[in-house]
Amino acid sequence: MKLLVCISKAPDTTSKVSFAENNTKFNEAGVQYIINPYDEWYALVRALELKETLGGTVTTITVGKADNEPTIRKALAIGADDAVRIDAEASDALAVAKQIADYVKNNSYDIIFCGKETIDYNGSQVGGMIAELLDLPYVSLASKLDVNGNTATLERDIQGGKEVVETNMPFVISCAKGMAEARIPNMRGIMAARTKPLQVISGSEVSKLTEIVAYSLLPEKAGCKFIDAENPGELFQLLHNEAKVI
Repeated sequence: MKLLVCISKAPDTTSKVSFAENNTKFNEAGVQYIINPYDEWYALVRALELKETLGGTVTTITVGKADNEPTIRKALAIGADDAVRIDAEASDALAVAKQIADYVKNNSYDIIFCGKETIDYNGSQVGGMIAELLDLPYVSLASKLDVNGNTATLERDIQGGKEVVETNMPFVISCAKGMAEARIPNMRGIMAARTKPLQVISGSEVSKLTEIVAYSLLPEKAGCKFIDAENPGELFQLLHNEAKVI
């Protein structure tokens, strides 16, 4: 079974957020990058679990420049067999999806894994776009995945319960919490990652359909207002007239 895991880098949550070039570009100075947690903890680890029980190979794929390679090597240290880096700017979700879809068209896989979203943009778009471009079934926000032969059974959390779906391979999945438990690379994995194959290929010609107009930070929090417990009417008035949330 051939498994492909889409991974991307994301700023560590402790990074200080600031912008440059007239607020049109994220300022990367001093920022520590990690593998996007949904890609690592759920998509990659579940792919590795399937490989360990059913056999096969796990390949990671990343769209980006050479500064992505430290995070790619971490994925190899966790247990992926090899990696592919498409040497192109990850300009927007559709551009990323097209680059990955073009690669998959020439290198068939049984399951294509994505994390449910990235922690920086929270777009949750790439997986569905890859599936559409490849004309494959797509199951989003899956929290459980079992494979029996050529059939996969997936579970998703929905309002008021759970939804169970079945699909034949190949298909695309986006993985959410519950899919797997995070793994920490051990020393053996870290050493092995240095020599595992990392193929760098040129990106295909993809048009950029969106552009960043401006970034802005959230407004600073104002001071707290305390309302006497004996005066709930004042609280309702403030929530309605000032905060405008009711």
